Amino acid sequence: MQVKTFTGASSQEVLAQIKAELGPDAVILSDRTYRKDGVVYHEVTAGLERNAQGITAASGEMPSGWGEWHKEWMQIKDQLFALMKPAIQMERLTPRQRVALEYLQREGVSDAVAVELYKRLLAEPGASVLECLCGMVPVKGWGSEAWQQRFHLLVGPYGAGKTSTGLRFALHVRQQSPEARIAFINTDCLRGNGRLLLRHWAELSGFSYMEAPDKAALQQALVATAAADIVFVDVPGLAREQDLTGWRAEMGLDMEDVATHLVLSPFCDPMQMREFLRRYQCSGEGSIVWSKLDEAVSFGHIVNVACAAGLPVSALSFGAELKESLTPATEPLVWRLIFKRQIPGRTA
Repeated sequence: MQVKTFTGASSQEVLAQIKAELGPDAVILSDRTYRKDGVVYHEVTAGLERNAQGITAASGEMPSGWGEWHKEWMQIKDQLFALMKPAIQMERLTPRQRVALEYLQREGVSDAVAVELYKRLLAEPGASVLECLCGMVPVKGWGSEAWQQRFHLLVGPYGAGKTSTGLRFALHVRQQSPEARIAFINTDCLRGNGRLLLRHWAELSGFSYMEAPDKAALQQALVATAAADIVFVDVPGLAREQDLTGWRAEMGLDMEDVATHLVLSPFCDPMQMREFLRRYQCSGEGSIVWSKLDEAVSFGHIVNVACAAGLPVSALSFGAELKESLTPATEPLVWRLIFKRQIPGRTA
């Protein structure tokens, strides 16, 4: 672990130093306030485990005491942001900026994201709230031009809608490129409903379909789909002790021409969202698909997750139908959803 002590005139200044040097994954180990020559100083010791991912990949398990340590860190982090929140001087913002920031907080945007947005607004006095938010919430709409990878993994918790999202992606590709050869590899073979749905629609739409419950079957499926232009892989939901990197290594899915699409619903609580981001963390290209939007009442988590994951939003999904129920994401659609609760294709 890399450990370093930071000192500043305020807790906000010290946290900014930690974030700039060690990054958002740094852990606060201790903090104190002292006075020297009549001046108050804030001192925080932070650490960063450089090989945290390596430990998991090598042993398959978190080190002893990791869960309790991480829980304590999250509590300390929440307390620090609670202390920082009163330091947000709303009078320094324009009326429009102030209204937007207060609205986002009511919609569930976290204190950490609110503080970051506040700092950006102060750093760019002439910028609008949307201009600053666009730098925090990237968007890369689904489509063959933006996503040219041959393999696309659909990952996420059970019930999030990853199987239907894969079918919607494929139907969108077929609409754009009728001659495209599309294949599905279903590695989530234990769930009867999803399995039957995927096979049924694949047959109706003329998509190749194969099942691969284990490594040997997956390798055979990869050979059988060699002629396909685009291959969608439906990944099973992972348990708490699993992660996507380990699952790919176990299945021998180590090709580089891959994009990973994490399907989430906006009504999961923050702790569950953090766990899903850890469990389905991907290397290389990836995106977030927000599903079941018609069942949610607020959409602030979209901002929180984008800032935490660093992944662009690729698509917005709503409704139970497979056709006309997924829209490639654009910045106007995302912000209408968050600020107006307007689902694509519907009135506010």
